[in-house]
Amino acid sequence: MALSTDDVRHVAKLARLALSDDEVEGLRSQLSDILAYAEQVSAAATGDVPPTSHAYPLANVFREDVPRPSLSPQEAISTAPEAEDGRFRVPKIVGAE
Repeated sequence: MALSTDDVRHVAKLARLALSDDEVEGLRSQLSDILAYAEQVSAAATGDVPPTSHAYPLANVFREDVPRPSLSPQEAISTAPEAEDGRFRVPKIVGAE
């Protein structure tokens, strides 16, 4: 399917892209090639293929969410480079230049 430069400009306008004349011409042939390939793909015999959401028939593969004990605040900050008042101390970045 061959696109005209007006077609490419229309698509660029919809995508809110500002294209130069050289870019429009280069994209015209590329988009035409892409559409030609899409036509070939759509011609594949897929009438007997059921629609799927995933290539593999996977069910929920996540582990069961089981509550378990976690670190205490003291254990969590015990390996921190710096701590203050039971919290991690980090360099100030707001307002820094």
